[in-house]
Amino acid sequence: MRIVRISEAKKSLSKLVEAAAKGEHIGISRRGKLVAMLTPPQPQASLRELFQGIEAIRNRARKRRGVIAKSLINGGRI
Repeated sequence: MRIVRISEAKKSLSKLVEAAAKGEHIGISRRGKLVAMLTPPQPQASLRELFQGIEAIRNRARKRRGVIAKSLINGGRI
């Protein structure tokens, strides 16, 4: 990751944005402390894909048969 001072970032913002668009991570510092970052855009997942992933996890989860929540609570398990 390249780190630039805020004064340099003000002068060359368009170049820094172009570099971030190409995949570079750029930190912006003020008085030696990192205060902001320019990063490449992240791919957006659709809601359909997210819900399909959740459904896949639910389908893989083991279902306990015959286990009653009240008995777990009374036994101190929950």
